[in-house]
Amino acid sequence: MAISFFRTSVITRHVKRQLYQSKRNSGYVVLIPEIGEDGDANLLLSDNGLPEFNDLTIEKCIAAISKQSLEYENGVRQVEQSAAKCKNAFNEVFQPLEKLDTQLELTWGMAKTLYLGNSSLMPTKNYIQIHERAHKARSAKFNSIPIFQAAVDEKNRLKKLTDEEQRLLDKYILEGKLNGLDVKGIKKERLGLTLAKLQKERQVFREKVNVATKVFSSTIDNSRFMEEFPESLAKAMSVNNDATKGPWKVTLQPHIYEPFLEYCPDRNLRWNVWQAYMQRCSGYGNKDFETSTHLEKIRTLRQDQAKALGFDTFVDMSMETKMAGSMENVTNILDSLLESARPMQDVEIDVLQEFAAERGFDTKLEHWDVPYWQRKQKWSLYNFDENKIREYFPLPKVINSLFNLCSSLFKVQIVERSNVHTWHKDVKFYDVFDDSSNRPLAGFYLDPYARQDEKIRVYDDAGWHISIRNKCTSTAVQPLSALIFNFQPPVDGVNSLLTFTEVRNLFNRFGHSLRHLLTKANYSEVAGLSNVEWDAAEVCGHVMVHWLHDPHTIRAISGHYKTDESLPDDIMNNLKNVRQHMAGYNLCKELYLSRLDFELHSKKTFWRDIVRDMWPKYHTLPFYKFDSHPLSFTKIFSEEWAAAYYCHLWSKMIAADIYSAFEEAREGDQDILAVGKRYKDTFLAYGGACHPSEVFRRFRGRDPSPQALLNNLGLSKKLLEE
Repeated sequence: MAISFFRTSVITRHVKRQLYQSKRNSGYVVLIPEIGEDGDANLLLSDNGLPEFNDLTIEKCIAAISKQSLEYENGVRQVEQSAAKCKNAFNEVFQPLEKLDTQLELTWGMAKTLYLGNSSLMPTKNYIQIHERAHKARSAKFNSIPIFQAAVDEKNRLKKLTDEEQRLLDKYILEGKLNGLDVKGIKKERLGLTLAKLQKERQVFREKVNVATKVFSSTIDNSRFMEEFPESLAKAMSVNNDATKGPWKVTLQPHIYEPFLEYCPDRNLRWNVWQAYMQRCSGYGNKDFETSTHLEKIRTLRQDQAKALGFDTFVDMSMETKMAGSMENVTNILDSLLESARPMQDVEIDVLQEFAAERGFDTKLEHWDVPYWQRKQKWSLYNFDENKIREYFPLPKVINSLFNLCSSLFKVQIVERSNVHTWHKDVKFYDVFDDSSNRPLAGFYLDPYARQDEKIRVYDDAGWHISIRNKCTSTAVQPLSALIFNFQPPVDGVNSLLTFTEVRNLFNRFGHSLRHLLTKANYSEVAGLSNVEWDAAEVCGHVMVHWLHDPHTIRAISGHYKTDESLPDDIMNNLKNVRQHMAGYNLCKELYLSRLDFELHSKKTFWRDIVRDMWPKYHTLPFYKFDSHPLSFTKIFSEEWAAAYYCHLWSKMIAADIYSAFEEAREGDQDILAVGKRYKDTFLAYGGACHPSEVFRRFRGRDPSPQALLNNLGLSKKLLEE
């Protein structure tokens, strides 16, 4: 039974985390009938070597995956025979494994792309079948004792290794260790039982939260309460699918719950929905949905898992796959951020209380009041309207300017190629050229528009980046990926217009893809996004987003769809103010959840006692005695973020520090293009072939600091004093 869900999840989690919950530790696999010669992978490729998407069918995918999976597993067994007596593991073990990966990875990536790009052609049920079969095959090499031992022996034999060779060996060794390959006898049997129980408890936890989320609903009959709601939200809530006609139903689904608290003017309605959300699975209502027992079992089983694998705590086990390296390093950073954020939160809540009081709110603010008044205050201060700003960001203008920015910073050319088979007429294909070569070094698909009933939709619609194929020198394979979004399509001859949030999403996903496309690594196992530590995996996407707060970049990418006028200066300045609005309050919430995750996975104290003890340190508003939010905290108890919730915040901190190098060059009248080259030669080139701490040092010349993040959020001590 596989254990190493940490490292492998880094490779695919930007897709996997939103498609389905963890399958890595499953005690079962979905078997697909093994199909013979008809499963030839060449049937899925065009003459130009790119996927034959317009002729791709479920049957062809299943046939190819089935055949390739069998060949992969047979190939691993052959490599195992060589591993026992090999003299050079890189030539005799790891390069043959790389060749096995190439075809399986491509077909798997094609299925994943089709699932997200046109789910009517690749329904969820079929995709999960394909995923399970491919995943089962690929995990064989990380569950192989001979391959594990070959990596250990090679590391002990060779005194001089390149960064990439070191990382490749370390990956196989760590995967083997986390899979329990060095656990023997009765301990191994116990570990297997522990993991089986853990998988079951996580599944029950997830199912109970899902049911508890779905059973609640509240009906609004009075249209007066709906006057402030955006049309799209009112329509989504209307039982008649008509924004102007009720009744309207409130649910706890995130795409309803979160904006409802922002727009509902009635305090009693807000409280009713908020308390229902926070008391999910608490047992105060329906005891059948209670998850406290499962939460404590999950904590205990994870501790048992960590002990069996030689770690003191589950957090220590998690840190094996993190850039930060230790819980102490993380908590030191979190505490330094809290030192600036917590006092600011006190001020922000006081100011928000005054703002609400001036508008007739004569009660002390509570948790269910903050989202509503926070939105009202933001509108009052900055007159910020996403839909109005949309007019300045036509998609073609934004994309062309994004490509031009990358061309300038990283000396690459992004050129559209015609006559490429895709899964929809809206999809375009681009080659990526280095300035020094006439041959493309990578390629990607761009599928920008929402299509009803065809694409997977999530609340934030942040977009998808799918690594279809990794770079591999031994098989002469170049990187290939897909970017899939849900932007509004052109209407009546008017180009797609993006909100600023959508522009951020586009920049984020594209910045993320650059790490995949521009990698210089040779082994696919450590190329691009593969093998990047969890807390560094999102860094490059966040770095690209920072350019949207550079006035020169905003002027370049914006142009009113009628007049081509750039975004006005006052709106541009307010984008920065909106980012910093109640930054202390928002940051403290993230710091609290990150630290709560650590406490729950490093201590044995009952969960409610941990929450009560921690709460005042992170929150200005008092703890509501029936608040049971950990009991529905699926990200850490049923998804893959146990002892890793902090990773999102850590990535933002690293990205802010990286971008500050560009700012320093600009302010010091230095060569900003030299910084771009250094960034390309480090973060984009190395991928997972060098530890991110070392990559950061090579780029920045020092270890990371949280100061740049505090500066961006307006929370640095210097700014506060001013």
